Amino acid sequence: MSNSTRKILFLTGTRADFGKIKSLIQTLEEQQDFEAFVFVTGMHLQEIYGYTLIEIERCNFKNVFTFENHTHETTMDLTLAKTIEGLSNYCKTINPDMIVVHGDRVETLAGAIVGSLNNILVAHIEGGEVSGTVDELIRHSVSKLSHIHFVSNNQAAKRLLQMGEIKESVFTIGSPDIDIMFSENLPDLAIAKKYYEILFQEYAVVMFHPVTTEFQSMKEYAATFVNCLLADTHNYIVIFPNNDLGSQFIIDAYNRLKENKRFRIFPSLRFEYFLTLLKNSQFIIGNSSAGIREAPYYGIPIINIGTRQQNRAVHTAIINTDYSENGIKAALSGISKHEVEVSGEDFGQGNSAELFLKSLKKKNIWQLNHQKQFRDLD
Repeated sequence: MSNSTRKILFLTGTRADFGKIKSLIQTLEEQQDFEAFVFVTGMHLQEIYGYTLIEIERCNFKNVFTFENHTHETTMDLTLAKTIEGLSNYCKTINPDMIVVHGDRVETLAGAIVGSLNNILVAHIEGGEVSGTVDELIRHSVSKLSHIHFVSNNQAAKRLLQMGEIKESVFTIGSPDIDIMFSENLPDLAIAKKYYEILFQEYAVVMFHPVTTEFQSMKEYAATFVNCLLADTHNYIVIFPNNDLGSQFIIDAYNRLKENKRFRIFPSLRFEYFLTLLKNSQFIIGNSSAGIREAPYYGIPIINIGTRQQNRAVHTAIINTDYSENGIKAALSGISKHEVEVSGEDFGQGNSAELFLKSLKKKNIWQLNHQKQFRDLD
């Protein structure tokens, strides 16, 4: 490695954020001028969620470091503290030039804190978006701690400028998972079904996550949701929630589906296989960002339950409902008649990795002031 090689450290804590940054890491792995490092923590190392470190190991990246940040209390503040400690030690070992974080997870916040307090450039992917839960607090906090912003659309870029970020630090590259969505390397449906032993012809996808600010009600919401799925007639591929507070209520509720032949339940799916299964599904139901992001690109109908995606991009493909049994059942009864227009280019054109690399190759990105500035709106 030459002295001019820049070290870029990527942080990943969940299967979802890894899907977003995978194409970016792969691009840098092929470059002489950059050396990529991957700090793996969070859900990736938990058996209950499918131990998705395996997914990362399959990519054969040169520099992968694992750190267990899980605490028995699973409160976000303690997870944050533990992640900061682990990442800070790792940064002292490798001295990165830049830390790349994605989205709105507590691990993301840890990455931004470690970078900004150690005079390391922090690049945030998909800042400037809104979601309406505690995630949004984290996302905007990360934006304020970051020096560089790789956003998915012009609306997000505009919000960052409203937040006082400087124009020179904002790069619109689209959403990096779109690169993988339209790649020619996705497995065939038959291969994906065989891999996961999915025997039914037609099916829908279930992805329901806890909303941490509604923790007191999550047990009841999960029970109601499962009642509706049991009363319905569709076949379902059910994927475990993320590991936020309240996830155990959902996992416990899913136990009632286990003996039923209409359901196949998985802690996690490989990202490319998940995309193939989503692309060929009848619809997706729950409150996952996959319903807001990926599904409209494939023209898949969406039933979005509750508040988790309240302020995210709104598509005609989305049927919104509250957590009530009547609301969910009504949405399910109307889903087969729901016509969907394939979404346009809200989140880029599938060339995010290329635009990301192009930005990193520009001299001026490395000359951005580590001392944050606040730019007032004219």
